[in-house]
Amino acid sequence: MMTSKQRSYLKGLAMNLEPVFQIGKSSVTPENVEAISEVFNTHELIKIAVLKNCIDDPKEIANVISERTHSQVVQVIGKKIVLYKPFKENPKIILPK
Repeated sequence: MMTSKQRSYLKGLAMNLEPVFQIGKSSVTPENVEAISEVFNTHELIKIAVLKNCIDDPKEIANVISERTHSQVVQVIGKKIVLYKPFKENPKIILPK
């Protein structure tokens, strides 16, 4: 579990990130989840955009994706989701204690 200090640190890092992924009309599919999992091989912190044609709640989508990718939801603002998953070996992002 993340502390609020760690969460706000990650929010700060995420501010300048571009979404690496978009969730569209078909919402969360196994293909999406697989692609997002692969992004976590090279990135610890990612931003996902939920497109206007997606009728599902972004918070719901964030929870589903974080569960399936074993990542943590940092924040959901409007249609943007920020997820964090540290590398198992040599994490690049060092969270404040």
